[in-house]
Amino acid sequence: MLLYRPVGLKELDLIARTNFKAFPPRLPVQPIFYPVLNFEYAQKIARDWNTKSSGHAGFVTKFEVQDSYVKKFPVQTVGSRICQELWVPAEELIEFNRHILGEIQVVAAYYGEDFRGEIDPKTNLPKSLKIPAL
Repeated sequence: MLLYRPVGLKELDLIARTNFKAFPPRLPVQPIFYPVLNFEYAQKIARDWNTKSSGHAGFVTKFEVQDSYVKKFPVQTVGSRICQELWVPAEELIEFNRHILGEIQVVAAYYGEDFRGEIDPKTNLPKSLKIPAL
């Protein structure tokens, strides 16, 4: 299954530190990990919410998860019909990461008015990210 995940600058940095192979553990106040089912919904969160919060940048990641594993998480609709996501309990995220096929890709980047940093013109990503050599 192809999934998307809107992330902020800090979460993207943590993903980069895994060589784009895994999502970081959830914080104690985050009981679920929620990948979303379509780009439009992920884009809305990254562009409209993440750019206004800490880091003032939002990114859409795209990744694939083994169908046989991911089907255990029912689709949740949380608003309009495009607002569909999976709810993965935080304690299952390590196992979820094991079922990611290939790498987590960054497919869109958005920057808010208050973003402070330098953007790499080749990648459209902040130069501050700890991205391993590809």
